Amino acid sequence: MKEKFINLLKPVKREGISDLIHFLETSDFFTAPASTIHHGNFDGGLVKHSLKVYEILPHKVKSCVVPVDANPDTLIIISLLHDICKTNIYKTAYKNDMNECGVWKKTPYYTSKDELPFGHGEKSVMMITDFIKLNLEEKMCIRWHMGFSEPKESCSLLAMAFKQYPLALLLFEADLEATYFFNV
Repeated sequence: MKEKFINLLKPVKREGISDLIHFLETSDFFTAPASTIHHGNFDGGLVKHSLKVYEILPHKVKSCVVPVDANPDTLIIISLLHDICKTNIYKTAYKNDMNECGVWKKTPYYTSKDELPFGHGEKSVMMITDFIKLNLEEKMCIRWHMGFSEPKESCSLLAMAFKQYPLALLLFEADLEATYFFNV
């Protein structure tokens, strides 16, 4: 999965893309889970989830009821990097569990500690722009990819973003489908 991910990202024509790839390779991005208890809560879940979103998104663009003109590099960037904010936040801890024979054993589980609690979509945009320039549509897509799980106070802003940038709604839907249809 790591090789597939990098091979998709490498040809993106943005200054700094090689630095971004280097950051990902030296982080836990390719081994991290996508969440602690929900979708993709296994080693490599984050990269698997990101690749699934990438797989789904072009189908959504093609079948959208309104025309969406999406640059191939944009589709790669927003789908593969929308959850970059989850890099280096998950740790493995252990709890004592009793197995079926009544014997105690240490069971691993994931915890998270975000040293930079900047907001989910906002943090992803911030991290990506440390390496490459994003256009406004890409920023909106990544910022609002959590859709209606945002606080209710943000709903009017979310609605405006989805209306102005239909690709943002499609990324949100692709993210949901990867999560709930494929559990990654």
